[in-house]
Amino acid sequence: MNRLSPGVPSETRKNVVAKRSGRRTQRERSETTRGELLAAARRLFARDGFGGTSLDVVVSSSGVTKGALYHHFDGKRDLFRAVFDEEQRRLATVVAAAYARKRDPWTGFLAGCRAFLGEALDPAVQQIVFLDARGVLGWEVMHQIETVHGLTLIKDGLLRLMAAGKIRRRPVDPLAHLIFGALTEAALFVARSSDREAARRQVVREFEGLLKTLGSGA
Repeated sequence: MNRLSPGVPSETRKNVVAKRSGRRTQRERSETTRGELLAAARRLFARDGFGGTSLDVVVSSSGVTKGALYHHFDGKRDLFRAVFDEEQRRLATVVAAAYARKRDPWTGFLAGCRAFLGEALDPAVQQIVFLDARGVLGWEVMHQIETVHGLTLIKDGLLRLMAAGKIRRRPVDPLAHLIFGALTEAALFVARSSDREAARRQVVREFEGLLKTLGSGA
């Protein structure tokens, strides 16, 4: 019989035994429930907006109880905050992947910015990130979440550009905030435009022109 080492913590032993027997741990069940709630909420917030989405519909769509929802979230605003946080995390992943596909830090930085603006064409991103978030969460909370995910990537990209000699060295924080602010406002412009694809092309062209001015003084 294959036994676990007595030095393994009891919680770990329980998890391993549960997996061997096909049973899920309480933590796994809890994470699954939370994921189902977030997935349902994202679909509904994207389709109906924050104001048009009720917790009853979220519960019904996710197949969990309202008690389970309140176990994970304080209410609709807290649920929206979690959806927004996940959306920012996903956007950061898209941007980082676009950067990683390029060998040169300059073309990678541009690719990441283009990827971010391209996401502004996604109706779910438009509704959740660029139309509802500021009014629901307030600027301070929204900015805190954006800083953890998006602004950190901008700072890292700028530092790499400076290290590679693509732009001259300068304080990175104010420059990162300027670029990130321009990107988010540009994405909002795209989201609110009647012809979003045309607006995205215009914004990408103008934004790349602005970025090139940073490289001119390297």
